[in-house]
Amino acid sequence: MIQRPKGTKDILPQESRTWQFIEESAKNVFDHYGFSEIRVPVFEHTELFQRGVGDTTDVVQKEMYTFEDKGGRSITLRPEGTAGVVRAYIENGMASLPSPVKLWYNMAMYRYENVQKGRYREFHQIGAELIGSSSYEADVEIICMAKRILDSLGMDSVMLNLNSIGCPLCRAQYQKALKEWIKPNLDRYCQTCKSRFDKNPMRILDCKEKVCKELNSGAPEILNYLCDECKCHFENVKKTLDRLNIEYKIDSRIVRGLDYYTKTVFEFVDSKNGLTVLAGGRYDGLIKELDGQDTPAVGYAMGVERVAELLAQKQEIKLLSPEIYVAQIGEEPNLFATMLVEELRSKNIYAQKDITEKSLKAQFKYADKIGAKYVVTIGEDELKEKTAKLKNMNTGEEIETILSADEIIEKLK
Repeated sequence: MIQRPKGTKDILPQESRTWQFIEESAKNVFDHYGFSEIRVPVFEHTELFQRGVGDTTDVVQKEMYTFEDKGGRSITLRPEGTAGVVRAYIENGMASLPSPVKLWYNMAMYRYENVQKGRYREFHQIGAELIGSSSYEADVEIICMAKRILDSLGMDSVMLNLNSIGCPLCRAQYQKALKEWIKPNLDRYCQTCKSRFDKNPMRILDCKEKVCKELNSGAPEILNYLCDECKCHFENVKKTLDRLNIEYKIDSRIVRGLDYYTKTVFEFVDSKNGLTVLAGGRYDGLIKELDGQDTPAVGYAMGVERVAELLAQKQEIKLLSPEIYVAQIGEEPNLFATMLVEELRSKNIYAQKDITEKSLKAQFKYADKIGAKYVVTIGEDELKEKTAKLKNMNTGEEIETILSADEIIEKLK
């Protein structure tokens, strides 16, 4: 038997209902914040991610699905959403739109990484990008919107962790201090960290190797190296969140795994298992890096698989059940039942009938299994009299109804 590739997952009907709940809840919040959906290709030129995400990141160095197409071009399945959205923003002249431009997406991503609970090689993210505002207020709006989505899903065990990684100017001072701190123990770090030491030492803090994590304990904190502008920006973010009564914890270890971040970075972490369910931050230099105008931006992405797994532990989101099941016996009653079901569906009533030639007894069993709320039975006599019994499957109560869609709908009310 051919099985699904490692790191992928089949989303079966029961779980799919949970996914729909997540997607619909997020879309509702996006609508209220004035964000519009954008859809970009599942694959891009590899250079986009090398330049956008950063060639010293784990994503680019270890995890991308990259291949050469028949034209000899290097192509990569998208490992994250922001770079593709920014490419679309630049290429389609969206800088001419009223600013700020507010975009959201719901997309599959691909990374070749170690498979573990809540982490897959094909995974899905719902994300948002707010392009065109350098104000701390944009950071606050993005964080508020993210929290509102999580609140609407009933994710009451998540905690907001906050940090600032400064701008290129103050970050250079921090990186100098960090290198001085790491250098005496550099030979004990993994090969990947050693290769990052000169080009991007902050990536060392993001290493997942146990030895490197231990070595990083006690490293200098970037918050002590922020320039006045970055410090003021971060203080305003915190002050506004305080006024909005949004709880947060400062976590100086948040550097995020992608090179394009500047200033504010944040994560919403589930307090019960420590897993990050939503994360993001500001990326003021990315659009210029990808040959667009120098434009500030801020955004985030939410991991749908992780949120779905956490929701499944909290509540069962059931499959939809039919309002009515039309049982029948006989050729003419069957034809009438088919027409009746189609008319009920045209009036937005979820209705079903037998399409496998079951016996009447088996039809009732099936109606019970799929959770039908009512069953109406049609035989030759009912067809002749144009009336039938409508049975409440919970109480067993039966009421008589005329065999017409409008009358049945009235009785259902």
